[in-house]
Amino acid sequence: MDKQTRLAFIGGTGFEELPDFFESSRCDMETPFGAPSSAVVHGKLFGVQVAFISRHGEGHTIPPHKINYRANIWALRATGVSNIVGFAAVGGIDADMVSGCVVIPDQLIDYTWGREHTYFDGEFYKGSGLSHSLDHVEFARPYNHALRQQLIDASSKAQIDIFNSAVYGVTQGPRLETAAEINKMEKDGVNIVGMTALPEVSLARELGISYATIAMVVNEAAGRGEGEITMDAIRDNLITATSSVSKILKYFVRIYSEGQTPTIAPNLG
Repeated sequence: MDKQTRLAFIGGTGFEELPDFFESSRCDMETPFGAPSSAVVHGKLFGVQVAFISRHGEGHTIPPHKINYRANIWALRATGVSNIVGFAAVGGIDADMVSGCVVIPDQLIDYTWGREHTYFDGEFYKGSGLSHSLDHVEFARPYNHALRQQLIDASSKAQIDIFNSAVYGVTQGPRLETAAEINKMEKDGVNIVGMTALPEVSLARELGISYATIAMVVNEAAGRGEGEITMDAIRDNLITATSSVSKILKYFVRIYSEGQTPTIAPNLG
């Protein structure tokens, strides 16, 4: 595969399908870790060959804590993907990160539990290429700098104001957080809160796949706004945010296809 077909997007809430995407084929896959959330779909986005997978499944039926993250990332790797952009709908903790805005996070804090979060779990998967021995993956800077910069540059070209740095706090879900939990997360340095970045990002790192997140703020985090968080308000804010993201993607895929995003060395045995 050439570099234009090595890019994939993982769709989240509001991005169960990829806008302006022309599908050419789809592949139902099995992996050593079970079936992924959806078929891996191939096609062109603004003339650039990409792949796409729906994180919550077609029809948005899989809750955050039940997503087979290992199968999703493995399936993309098996098709030759080396760069992933994941979409995320998040809550804004910082007062400046209001509903409808776009954020390119650069750090993560994990508040999840019980998820299958690594390929290196002591088991040996015949033919998978994974070592049965323990591997401590380096993760100080979880997101790929070059891929993030391409998203930031695309935002500038699209004339969309974004936040180009943020700490993303990942919670278990599917319930939303309490106001006290959000207060604690703010003290921890968290700027936005969501439910799906981990273990997705760290699994990509284990397989040597470059990863970046483009987050859409769809609500004020618990205790930050007036009244309750409602799904109607979230849906309205998604419309605003997805419109901005679609404009960014038009420039991003062009920047990506013209450049060479460096990949990291895979942690394989």
